[in-house]
Amino acid sequence: MKMIKKWKGIPRLEVRWNPSIDDSKCSGCGKCVAFCSHKVYRFDEREKRSRVALPFECTVGCSSCMGVCEKGAISFPHISTLTDLLKTRNPNWPKPA
Repeated sequence: MKMIKKWKGIPRLEVRWNPSIDDSKCSGCGKCVAFCSHKVYRFDEREKRSRVALPFECTVGCSSCMGVCEKGAISFPHISTLTDLLKTRNPNWPKPA
């Protein structure tokens, strides 16, 4: 049986956090593929471009790969996407100190 990944109690498939690649900016260098330890990217040999292959393997909140893309081709949703999701799913968020 496959384990369902969760982020803060929310099924990972419901968390919209993964990179997008702007093909018009991507140089095909493959640095994002080499950088990401979660194997989110793959290199498409036919198109000579990186592709998002496993979006739900991306660590929620991580956008480090944006920094290795010299062309600025990688983008992520705004961080408010995550805070809004937490507020919607858990009215007590953020937890009181």
